Amino acid sequence: MLAKMNERSREIFKCIVESYMKTGAPIGSRTISRRLQMNLSPATVRNVMADLEETGLLFSPHTSAGRLPTVAGLRLFVDGILELGNLTEQERHSIDIQCVGSPDNLESLLKDATSALSGLAHCASLVTAPKTKSPLRHIEFVNLSPGRALVVMVTEGGIVENRIIQTPQNLLPSALVEATNFLSARLVGRTLGEAYDKILAELEDHRTQLDELTARVVESGLATWSGSGKEDQLIVRGQSHLLEDVKATSELEHIRALFTALETKEEMLKLLSLTDTAEGVQIFIGADNTLFNLAGCSMIVSSYQNSSETILGAIGVIGPTRMNYAHIIPMVDYTSKMISHFLRQQS
Repeated sequence: MLAKMNERSREIFKCIVESYMKTGAPIGSRTISRRLQMNLSPATVRNVMADLEETGLLFSPHTSAGRLPTVAGLRLFVDGILELGNLTEQERHSIDIQCVGSPDNLESLLKDATSALSGLAHCASLVTAPKTKSPLRHIEFVNLSPGRALVVMVTEGGIVENRIIQTPQNLLPSALVEATNFLSARLVGRTLGEAYDKILAELEDHRTQLDELTARVVESGLATWSGSGKEDQLIVRGQSHLLEDVKATSELEHIRALFTALETKEEMLKLLSLTDTAEGVQIFIGADNTLFNLAGCSMIVSSYQNSSETILGAIGVIGPTRMNYAHIIPMVDYTSKMISHFLRQQS
């Protein structure tokens, strides 16, 4: 499509899309004529706009109004015309400090990185925290206080997961050691899914030498991990940013629909799962994906990997279709690379 555009059509189309991204409002031929570097009359601009509308790249929301880009027009602009910007040193530092300064576990890193990305992009940000598919390398119970213990699980892929569980108030420190030894003998070298049912059956059949309190600790640990490990976890931050720059009632309706989708999470997880086999930044605009049926909204996501270059999940932002793609695309890309860097260091 771009190859068939002459310079005049290309510049007018670019002017319309860039104006839409700044204001969200239609732009007319007279305004475009004044903004263009080339000397074109409003009548000439109107003729070009009519041609672009006929090809499906523009539309007019009202009979006498200016033009707006269609989803196809936005896709063409992002794929073929958009010039990506560069992150400032301050932006890089903000992302770096969240990733480097995070506690030594993946979930905390993802939450911090997602919060940083949301704040910088002024959009809602989201990330999938992966289910634990890798065999375990280490498992340990650590006493925190009466009634509370920290469970540390390290996979062979280098992912560290920490969970706080409730324990009996009168639990002796030796019981945590015993629980650690019991699970280490059965879990290390296996995935949680492979060993879960067998361990639970062994506890229920009383075929262990564990006392009652220690068995309760083991069951609590298993319940905690199985609850977080059956499916990817979706972490969402910064939904309030979506309300900062709403220009019209129609945009507000889009944002409300987006809030509903973020709350149910199922469709978002399906969409993010598309990055499991994709490299680089993926851009979903409006309803151009059957899973993403939110007209008026776009998502920019990028996958992150471990040291084995296995894709573990994806991080990105979601917001109005007129978001600042030139700035946000490199921001998402940099954040995903920083998470991957962190995971490689943990291996």
